[in-house]
Amino acid sequence: MTRVALVTGGTRGIGAAISKALKAAGYRTAANYGGNDACAEAFHAETGIAIHKWNVCDFDACGEGVARVEAELGPIDVLVNNAGITRDAVLHRMTKEKWREVISTDLDSVFNMCRHVIEGMRARNYGRIISISSINGQKGQIGQTNYSAAKAGVIGFTKALAQENASKGITVNVVCPGYINTDMMKDIKPEVLQGIVSSIPCGRLGEADEVADGVVYLASEKAAFMTGATLTINGAQYIAG
Repeated sequence: MTRVALVTGGTRGIGAAISKALKAAGYRTAANYGGNDACAEAFHAETGIAIHKWNVCDFDACGEGVARVEAELGPIDVLVNNAGITRDAVLHRMTKEKWREVISTDLDSVFNMCRHVIEGMRARNYGRIISISSINGQKGQIGQTNYSAAKAGVIGFTKALAQENASKGITVNVVCPGYINTDMMKDIKPEVLQGIVSSIPCGRLGEADEVADGVVYLASEKAAFMTGATLTINGAQYIAG
């Protein structure tokens, strides 16, 4: 039986790598996106992966989006919560808008999406939910109280949801990437990037495909006994106890 996978924020960066890897592993895959139509269309043309646009911050839009994906591909077996943004500022200069936008996109969206798939997964006694957090949700980061809070919240959410649904054949795990070589990193000043790389014991940035490979494993039948776990992929930059 071919499983159906949905990746939010799935047409760019780490999300695009995850979408491609799931398709290559045999999943019928759909990628959600929020705003960049040109990028999404190019991704679809390149990969053939179905694309669906909706705002993951909007609970009702998520329900409508899930319904469209399921009408096209079938019930969602694998949900990857990857959508996320940054709006960096130290707290004494952070606006309420920057706080709310990041919490809504990076944390509320995980509730919005999971709430719309969890009942179907429970009814079918099967599901894989994988959320992308961050090294900065584990250790914190200057200028990212909003982002660090949201990503730490994803970890706590994952642990609780895993316990609620383990008896139903549903696994819920979280991946915490470190600094990954995506377009976002290209905007960083060279001297800052050099400092980041020097703090990584492996001596390099991670690659999006390395994160995607971890997600594919967590989505697989082989990971049936792995739930409530945090998978760190950060080159030993931060080692959680």
